[in-house]
Amino acid sequence: MVQNNRAKKTRFIAITSGKGGVGKSTISSNLAYVLASAGVKVGVFDADIGLANLDVMFNVSVKKNILHMLKGEATLKEILIQVRENLVLIPGESGEEILNYSDSEVFERFMKEAEVLNDLDVLIIDTGAGINKNTQLFLQAADDVVVVTVPDPAAITDAYATVKVVARERPDMLMLLNQVSNENEAYSIFKRIQKVALENIREDLDLKFLGKINIDLKVSASVKQRALFTQAHPSSLVSKDMRLIAKRLVSRLERQVYVKPKESGLAGLFRRLREQF
Repeated sequence: MVQNNRAKKTRFIAITSGKGGVGKSTISSNLAYVLASAGVKVGVFDADIGLANLDVMFNVSVKKNILHMLKGEATLKEILIQVRENLVLIPGESGEEILNYSDSEVFERFMKEAEVLNDLDVLIIDTGAGINKNTQLFLQAADDVVVVTVPDPAAITDAYATVKVVARERPDMLMLLNQVSNENEAYSIFKRIQKVALENIREDLDLKFLGKINIDLKVSASVKQRALFTQAHPSSLVSKDMRLIAKRLVSRLERQVYVKPKESGLAGLFRRLREQF
């Protein structure tokens, strides 16, 4: 699915939302699974501080995270969780706490050790909901920012607020509508947000429609069962929705130009984060 005739570079995709409860982590985990199933090498970094739950989504046990590694209490090998072939989970911690180590020898050792993940094609960053300082760091460091919302007036308002804050630093974003009845409803909501944003935020705003996930009891049932709906129900409409979203993201991955190897893997992400301090 991904061409290898290019310089290796990890594409950093941040998944965010204006409020909790819109299915952001469900989307991150299922997107990662679909990409990995298609042969894309994927890492998922759980940066949803205080509400980290990707271990539940993947039905795995997390004992230590990146902060333990930075403190010298664990190696990278000890914190990484191989979920399946081509898919690794990186248990995260507060961006602010992590970057407290940015000038230390410990951080440099971490960066060197993190080079083992330089062969990742995609690193999905599951950020916290809302716009706080730590979330903003990850959104600014990402190649793609995906704003997730649902057809709830409060969620739509919060999604618009997220676009407004992110647009202060970058004009380009993607939007994904979750729990919708159909494509028409999803696109109609997106166009309303896009129109108001272009009129009131910035004229050069590049807000694109990434796709939609239909409302489906299979999704909520899978979450309760600590399973991925794309794995449990591969022929369902919601799984087809996710595969289309993954396909659109891969097309962006394949179009990218040659870049320096230092932009690869987890170490590349943390170099970007550190540049913001």
